[in-house]
Amino acid sequence: MPEVATLTAFAGSHPGLRRENNEDRCHADAERGIFFVIDGVGGQAAGDKAAEIAQAMLLARLERETGSVVERIREAITLANNEIHRAGQGDPRWTGMACVLTVAIVRDNRVTVGHVGDTRLYKLRDGAIRKVTRDHSPVGDREDRGELSESEAMRHPRRNEIYRDVGSAPHSPADEEFIDVVELAFEPDSALLLCTDGLSDLVSSTQIADIAAKHAGDAALAVEALLAAANEAGGKDNISAVFVVGEQFAAATAGRAGNGRSGVSGRTRLRSTWHSIEYSRALALLAGGVLGIALVLGALAWTRQAPILVRDLLPASAWPRTWVVSQDRAGDFASIHEALERAHAGDTIRVEPGEYAERLILVGSVSLVSTVPHGAVIVAPAEAPAGSIAVELHAGQVRFSGFRIAGDAKRPLAVGIRLRRAGGEIDGVEISGTRVAGIEIDGQSQAVVRSSYIHDNAGFGVVVGQAASPKLLHNVIADNGRQMDAPRPGLEVHETAKPVLFGNIIVNNGIDVIRGLSPAQREEVARDNIVGRPAPATIAKPAPPRRSK
Repeated sequence: MPEVATLTAFAGSHPGLRRENNEDRCHADAERGIFFVIDGVGGQAAGDKAAEIAQAMLLARLERETGSVVERIREAITLANNEIHRAGQGDPRWTGMACVLTVAIVRDNRVTVGHVGDTRLYKLRDGAIRKVTRDHSPVGDREDRGELSESEAMRHPRRNEIYRDVGSAPHSPADEEFIDVVELAFEPDSALLLCTDGLSDLVSSTQIADIAAKHAGDAALAVEALLAAANEAGGKDNISAVFVVGEQFAAATAGRAGNGRSGVSGRTRLRSTWHSIEYSRALALLAGGVLGIALVLGALAWTRQAPILVRDLLPASAWPRTWVVSQDRAGDFASIHEALERAHAGDTIRVEPGEYAERLILVGSVSLVSTVPHGAVIVAPAEAPAGSIAVELHAGQVRFSGFRIAGDAKRPLAVGIRLRRAGGEIDGVEISGTRVAGIEIDGQSQAVVRSSYIHDNAGFGVVVGQAASPKLLHNVIADNGRQMDAPRPGLEVHETAKPVLFGNIIVNNGIDVIRGLSPAQREEVARDNIVGRPAPATIAKPAPPRRSK
């Protein structure tokens, strides 16, 4: 097993002088070599909750030492992102919440950094300080390109704008435009500083280097001095810092404090290591843009005529339509069942909030969407038998999105959703109160179940039956199988099934293991999902791509 370098580290945070609450989180685990800072975005409760979720998800994945270090970091940040996004959809107090963060893992004299936003990681060695991460912000880009000096960037009125964050939209670990990953050497005579912008916006890199050198032998004093310096400069934001010190850093740094040398040789040494990459990327984008414009201009005459040509070839009844279901009869239909009878393949049915006592059977390629997440609630009809199924998907590519399915003692449900040889997608649903299972997937179904919350069902959370090969992505399956004499697992898998499981949180069920997996499958699932840990607080509506913190 890789060895962690001999380190000392300290993490500290302060709300600053102008804010009552602290939306930052920081963590230093020198024994495992895990360090991070998080800065919540969204203000008050929302930013604080986003940072809290991110911290729980990062620790849950990073402390499981499976997969490569890069995989662990990418998966940990993705888990945090998708759980924040999911949670924000369920409570208006947390709408649009997000965070920015920097993670570092030190192993075998190397540090691997994962980064999103405008928190930072600096490396200090031989009297020099280098900003390793790049700020995902308009001002940060200009600073990294050398168009702004560090002091100009610190004073810029748009300093707080960011264009990349954790939580405003779903992502996968492989998304190229989501997580920056940097790997570099970590020598015994070097140190790392991770910090939020509450520090870097007020304390220059030269000051940071001098404070670090002055307190090179005491990480705790160094962090306290950095927080104090930010407060002395105005303390306008929450301030967090993590100082990680190699075993020879203090000896190598002795005598350098206060000598005015920060290791910064003019503007060039301050530039991010991403400068050349960004320059090349810009040239490629420019060339691609010129080519794209030429192609668009060349095709414009045809594209203007395309809708007319297609319209002339197809009758009006064949065009995809959007139908609205509303119980106040302001829409096209008062019931979902009526809309399904009228809809054709390719149509979308949008359902306004309300309680719908209906049993639905979906066939073909129709999109059924709740206009407000979990606002449209499916319950069992009064005359339905105790063993009824709320929604059945049969064949085709149905999309079923945003609904809540709720059973109770008065109107019991056996199963929330049953899939039979179905494809398509179940997205953002909530299912509770069923007796047998929240979701049953069988009959060679290959559907995607994504970002859903299956909880408090007396039986199984999800059953993946014979010959099924669904994808279960970023779901929370919690508190199922606990109300019966014989406890049930959150997820039951038939031996012939081949599900793909990634980013799911499966916790607090009657049996907190996934039953039916082979040893090899269990190892893979443990790497890619969180199984058996306490559930985080249930708390994701995409925010604009550019936002102010």
